[in-house]
Amino acid sequence: QAVVPGPAEHPLQYNYTFWYSRRTPGRPTSSQSYEQNIKQIGTFASVEQFWRFYSHMVRPGDLTGHSDFHLFKEGIKPMWEDDANKNGGKWIIRLRKGLASRCWENLILAMLGEQFMVGEEICGAVVSVRFQEDIISIWNKTASDQATTARIRDTLRRVLNLPPNTIMEYKTHTDSIK
Repeated sequence: QAVVPGPAEHPLQYNYTFWYSRRTPGRPTSSQSYEQNIKQIGTFASVEQFWRFYSHMVRPGDLTGHSDFHLFKEGIKPMWEDDANKNGGKWIIRLRKGLASRCWENLILAMLGEQFMVGEEICGAVVSVRFQEDIISIWNKTASDQATTARIRDTLRRVLNLPPNTIMEYKTHTDSIK
């Protein structure tokens, strides 16, 4: 059934779905096993519904092992193969341990609040907790659109308040698949 904002709630421009995945490191994953591994947490349509989920979720910095949170527009699976993603790419930022929770929160609030100003281009965001580092990324639809990817990069720098030496890498999903 459709998720809609409740009475007197603050609607978001798009509905979004939280996902969670965890995998045993060292095991190769096919896209089929990846899809089985990814669990839908829930979908929301308003600011209030977002906080209802988010306030109960473990912060990325407290996740253990090899875990990911994904926040994608409703109807877009957090997979390269999804139609919305297949011609797209992502900005990747590798973070030293201890920064993931704050950066993830700033990133998703900027995304929900339409801070990127790139129309329909944003698909979703991912935080990946790994042993040595944490990685956050934001996915967009059209990897070939350089003006859009540059605007996303500049907005990321601003909303995450990243140290000037932070390395940001843009990767097309077709490269990721290789």
